[in-house]
Amino acid sequence: MRGKTPRFRLGIDLGGTKTEILALDAIGAELFRRRIPTPEDDYAAILREIAALVDAAETALGAPGSVGVGTPGSISRATGLLRGSNSVCLNGQPIKRDLEKLLGREVRITNDANCFALSEASDGAGRGFDVVFGVILGTGVGGGIVVRGRVLDGANAIAGEWGHNALPWPRDDERPGDPCFCGRSGCVETFLSGPGLRRDHARVTREALTTHQIAERARGGDAACAATLARYEERLARALAQVMNIVDPDVIVLGGGLSNIDSLYVNVPLLWGPWVFSDHIDTHLSKHVHGDSSGVRGAAWLWPAPQ
Repeated sequence: MRGKTPRFRLGIDLGGTKTEILALDAIGAELFRRRIPTPEDDYAAILREIAALVDAAETALGAPGSVGVGTPGSISRATGLLRGSNSVCLNGQPIKRDLEKLLGREVRITNDANCFALSEASDGAGRGFDVVFGVILGTGVGGGIVVRGRVLDGANAIAGEWGHNALPWPRDDERPGDPCFCGRSGCVETFLSGPGLRRDHARVTREALTTHQIAERARGGDAACAATLARYEERLARALAQVMNIVDPDVIVLGGGLSNIDSLYVNVPLLWGPWVFSDHIDTHLSKHVHGDSSGVRGAAWLWPAPQ
């Protein structure tokens, strides 16, 4: 591949259960897509599968492409090794260097939340805005910042990691909060992730429900589920207000499973005002456009359009 001019952009979404590849042309139209299961706890096998996907795409399209990869976690600036991935076999591995050697070209890698934010900023719900904060509300809570079309990584490659800050302005019954996998307690993630929502409901009602059941029952008039969802919306409003006070984005785009709760887009902007340090709020709260395809699309967008 070295020395050859890329003809399209390849994005790879490396997840814990599936790995997906997507090819985009210069204007973002889809040319090729394939999804396979991610090998479990086998770093070498994951590398081989990525190489096989790249080969399949380039064979099908008859030309080489640039390669961008989105993965949980981030590359340490100090060591060049991946850290913080829930696919633990990737942690401590020089995945960027290994993929570049295997594929014979430069590979761009960033956090999957960054890829989500970049996808939505490029041609999704954040298109046309200067500053986009992309939010993942799912098994965990992640975030990415895109400024004028470019991912903001930060000096420590942790820009956007709002999920591992303390829930702001906590009430007495929210202290110290549940323990988080990062080693602290009371993180935003422990309140606003899917497991956090389920735990909160069970703690108050002694009823074990899925996040989908809680949302559906709340919509149907169940008082206990409606109260759980109201607590969630108020906590989300506080947490996003803190982000707004620091980043001041034009738009906040929600992704992940909990982003499909439609009431969030009505209620949260009505709640965040008292916590935002401004007399007027122009920030929009929007639902994703590309859904679970945003990660793989954003990985492709890590490269400029081919000439």
